[in-house]
Amino acid sequence: MKTNQSDRRAFINKVALGGLAAISIPEIVFSATSEKPGKKINLNKNDTILFQGDSITDAGRLRTDPDFNTQKGFGGGYAFLSAAELLNKFPEKDLKLYNRGISGNKVHQLADRWEADALNLSPNVISILIGVNDYWHFIRNTYKGTLDTYRNDYRALLNKTREKLPNVKFIIGEPFAIIGKSVDKSWFPAFSEYQKVSKQMAEEFDAVFIPFQKVFDQALEKAPGAYWAPDGVHPSIAGARLMSQAWLDAVKG
Repeated sequence: MKTNQSDRRAFINKVALGGLAAISIPEIVFSATSEKPGKKINLNKNDTILFQGDSITDAGRLRTDPDFNTQKGFGGGYAFLSAAELLNKFPEKDLKLYNRGISGNKVHQLADRWEADALNLSPNVISILIGVNDYWHFIRNTYKGTLDTYRNDYRALLNKTREKLPNVKFIIGEPFAIIGKSVDKSWFPAFSEYQKVSKQMAEEFDAVFIPFQKVFDQALEKAPGAYWAPDGVHPSIAGARLMSQAWLDAVKG
């Protein structure tokens, strides 16, 4: 069995020979997510896993379907693809998976519904992808929260969760943006500071961090931004699959 070191060496050799365009999408995901090799979430029998976030997690789910492991309740995004893979791969574990992402949400809106949509479900694992609206709505002048608001609200939410669920495991996804219909170069470097906060939260709370920006940046060597996320924020089918591969790399059976 290959070690992480030998896998990375093989990846580097491929890049040297033909650039990123010469390697596969799984290899791109491996390269982007191997910054801290070995840090993964271990899934146990009867675990409850919760996906939380904004429209990228919501992905058109039927919000009137509150049950676990239902197709309509998961929508059509990365959360659905990830849940489908886990349920297919580990039927013996009797996993319960929920999607409670809501389009347009910022961190303070997660906090407003956290009791019902997180704590009351008693999850063992909480996956959170939040932050793009905290920045996007700010620059559109529809929200007054700042970078400090994002940081303070995020930390307070995670602290509250740990107080109520001391053994919970966190997966924190990096908010991402690529140049598209809704994203231009003016987003950077300001949006990068929000990404740094998400990584900071992962470090503070011993969470697995998923570097979605790096995953998409490297995937741009295979196809243009419109292929992965037409508006620069919301992933296409291919983009959702790319995210799912990165998310699944964060867990193990």
